[in-house]
Amino acid sequence: MIGALKGTVFSKTQNPILLLTQGVGYLVHVTEGFLESAEPNTETFLFIHSHIRDDTFDLFGFPTRQELVLFELLIGVSGVGPKTALTVINRGVSAVTLAVQKSDVDFFTTIPRLGKKNAQKIIIELKQKLGSSNDLDLSDISTSETKEVLEALLSMGFIKNEILAVIKNIPDDKTTLEQKVRFCLTYLGKKS
Repeated sequence: MIGALKGTVFSKTQNPILLLTQGVGYLVHVTEGFLESAEPNTETFLFIHSHIRDDTFDLFGFPTRQELVLFELLIGVSGVGPKTALTVINRGVSAVTLAVQKSDVDFFTTIPRLGKKNAQKIIIELKQKLGSSNDLDLSDISTSETKEVLEALLSMGFIKNEILAVIKNIPDDKTTLEQKVRFCLTYLGKKS
């Protein structure tokens, strides 16, 4: 599986873009917003979701981990394919999160290929996973080390709003990244 790619945007005339990484060109599907802002011959870093089916192997790239996490949550909803999820992500992580929290069906039905039934499924299935409307916004997390703790625990499958609640309670004597992660794992382990 490919988890991330760092390379040069070689061609962006269409979606997927061609990302050149150490002499290998990868076709990576990106949001329309990223496609418009990406400059040819500039280096970029993308978190990658490898989407494998019987007859396809597609790569979907995102400049932030939050977009990747939301994308993977969306394609986990029955009836929502990766290209539709990409269109949803293009609206912005905070906008999608807010729409889920407010049960805004109209927000989702304006997206091509998403009817009312699938919009309702997205809201029902993602409401618990996304937590409050600001959970995917990392601006309230002050240090890069704290962000690393959050990302480490997310990669282990813990739910973001639970992690954020635990991070706020890390004692001052836990100073290293390893100590903070261990504290959180102990606390989250007791809850499960």
